[in-house]
Amino acid sequence: MVRTDTPVGEFGATAPEFSLPGIDGNLWSRDDCMGARGLLVMFICNHCPYVQAINKKLVRDTTELIRLGIGCVAIMPNDTQAYPQDSLPYMQKVAQQQGYPFPYLMDERQDVARQFGAVCTPDFFGYNAALQLQYRGRLDSAGKSADENAPRELYLAMKGIAEHGKGPLDQVPSMGCSIKWRLNE
Repeated sequence: MVRTDTPVGEFGATAPEFSLPGIDGNLWSRDDCMGARGLLVMFICNHCPYVQAINKKLVRDTTELIRLGIGCVAIMPNDTQAYPQDSLPYMQKVAQQQGYPFPYLMDERQDVARQFGAVCTPDFFGYNAALQLQYRGRLDSAGKSADENAPRELYLAMKGIAEHGKGPLDQVPSMGCSIKWRLNE
């Protein structure tokens, strides 16, 4: 596991379009996932200890954001041949166990992760209703800790985006396991 921090986002950039298969057998596009007040795109996986530590908080925060009109979607970008614990059957199992309230999609070719500029899991991209990037930060300050009392940075940023269309000026990069890129590319 290589810890990676996200770079500063290109704020105002438009969310890339995508069409990816979900764990439910359906194809999901960016516009299918969009909410009336914005979109949160999360790059996560099953085996990363950073993601495992935040799963409960991720479900809590996305459930509340969906109620505020923020569409939420998670995309799994890792090479599943090298990391079979991130394969579709395991994605389905984790989503069911955790109670994910959002679509969980497979980026098998890793093209969507590259288009977004994702570098790690978890990696968060928060967009306003005009699909302009407003947040590229972390969930909270807890890192690999499951501390549920850490200030809810992602939630508060996305709540502000839902209310005002703008993200916070101060954002702390997310950190997590580097995306597991296929070696033959």
